[in-house]
Amino acid sequence: MSDTPAAPAGWEVVDGKLHRELAFADFSEAFAFMARVALAAEKADHHPDWSNSWNRVVIDLASHDAGRITERDVALAEAVNAVLDG
Repeated sequence: MSDTPAAPAGWEVVDGKLHRELAFADFSEAFAFMARVALAAEKADHHPDWSNSWNRVVIDLASHDAGRITERDVALAEAVNAVLDG
C-alpha cells in the first residue's frame, strides 16, 4: 500500500516527484505562466523545482522535508492546472 497521493490530471510521477512538461506559443507566454504560478506557489509557501527554455516549462513537485510527494504537492499541481485552465 502506497501513501503517495494520486497524480492530478496532466501530471505523472517520475523519480518520486509530480512531473509535468508544458509547451507554449513562445517565451512570453511561458514566462507569463510561470509568473502566475509563482504567485500561487508563494501564497501556498510551497515552491516548485522548475525550468524554462524558450517556450517550454518543466515542473517537478515533491516535499523536500517529507522526502516524497505529499498533499501539498498535489494542491500546487492542481493550482498549476487552474492557471492553465485560466
